[in-house]
Amino acid sequence: MLELLQRVNSLVWGPPLLMLLVGTGVYFTFRMGLFQVRKLPRAFRLVLSDDASGQGDVSSFAALCTALAATVGTGNIVGVATAIKTGGPGALFWMWVAAFFGMATKYAEGFLAIKYRTKDANGQVAGGPMHYITLGMGEKWKPLAVFFAISGVLVAFLGIGTFAQVNSITSSLENSFAFSPQIVSMILAVIVALIIFGGIESISKVSTKVVPFMALLYIAATLALLAVNVEQLVPTLVLVVKSAFTPTAALGGFAGASVRAAIQNGIARGVFSNESGLGSAPIAAAAAKSNQPVEQGLISMIGTFIDTIIICSLTGLSILVTGQWTVEGLQGAPLTQAAFASLFGTPGALALTFSLVLFAFTTILGWSYYGERCFEFLFGTRFILLYRLVFIAMVALGGFLHLDVIWVIADIVNGLMALPNLIALLALSPIIIRETRRYFKDK
Repeated sequence: MLELLQRVNSLVWGPPLLMLLVGTGVYFTFRMGLFQVRKLPRAFRLVLSDDASGQGDVSSFAALCTALAATVGTGNIVGVATAIKTGGPGALFWMWVAAFFGMATKYAEGFLAIKYRTKDANGQVAGGPMHYITLGMGEKWKPLAVFFAISGVLVAFLGIGTFAQVNSITSSLENSFAFSPQIVSMILAVIVALIIFGGIESISKVSTKVVPFMALLYIAATLALLAVNVEQLVPTLVLVVKSAFTPTAALGGFAGASVRAAIQNGIARGVFSNESGLGSAPIAAAAAKSNQPVEQGLISMIGTFIDTIIICSLTGLSILVTGQWTVEGLQGAPLTQAAFASLFGTPGALALTFSLVLFAFTTILGWSYYGERCFEFLFGTRFILLYRLVFIAMVALGGFLHLDVIWVIADIVNGLMALPNLIALLALSPIIIRETRRYFKDK
């Protein structure tokens, strides 16, 4: 089964999808003149302004925190470690490339989320790729919207939303405290149930409190680690750039990696982490109390910057400066734990476990909402209770599955979700570019 899934994964995440993901970001970047660089300060000002005068369900800050809750997860700890262990230090460089251009893609997604959102039968805001495909491209493209929605539900049930996150939580707590994975997953399912039955308001309320706290805690810890190893920082950055374009030689427990492995692992793990191009973040962005697509697009863009340019970079550099990436047998969360333990000892490993649990937990909450909106698009509001019950059941099952199978399944359904969204972004790009230019001309 694992071998079959790996073949399917290689087909889905082959050069065509990687080129389409990065190429879409490159297209928006140059059509809008390095937009993500010039407008980043304005984007941060918009988040802090907290204008809640629009017609959404939650504030723009809450929508951003909900999107960050879904993106800042195991990809920032386990995914980065996996990318470096498989693709070498150069994988971190290609994560940066994917994130830089992904910021432009995420802007486009946030823009369309507001422009083409609607309301469901319960009066809640409904938006995301399935809606901007049907409303922006026309009803004849509805099969593409249905394909996206089905893929979104699969990601929520089988991919980023449940199994990958629950497995990371259970394995970390098992390694640190010898807790039973089965019992942990059951307890986790109960906690998730108490939150998600409150809908987007409940999820965003938890996210606005937990996400800033966990991000600041993790950033502070990694900065302390880098400060102690500051003499290794410049050589490490040189190694990252060099390894991005030349094969990485075998060293210690590291078997070596080709440039192709660095590119594929860096981009794939980067997209898994920040979700630029997958079409997930605009589902949360659509709920924001903002009537201006450009402004919400700018706010959405910040998510990729925080997730990958800041948090993933700090994780990757921490692993590299401590030399733990060359230790044989270390991979995934234990690799990142070893980097923290090299400075802080056992308390450092425990602190990383705590961060990982928070990261993964908030990702489960964010994806419960994403999957619910996709499910509602397919079947209407009458069956939302059924969706929530199945989602909770999947969380409970997450502690019973093997890590290798989980990551491969997550990658496959992610790729299937990205394809219809990227097609829609490119098809609607003239509207995005024209209205963005008009907005800043008027300003």
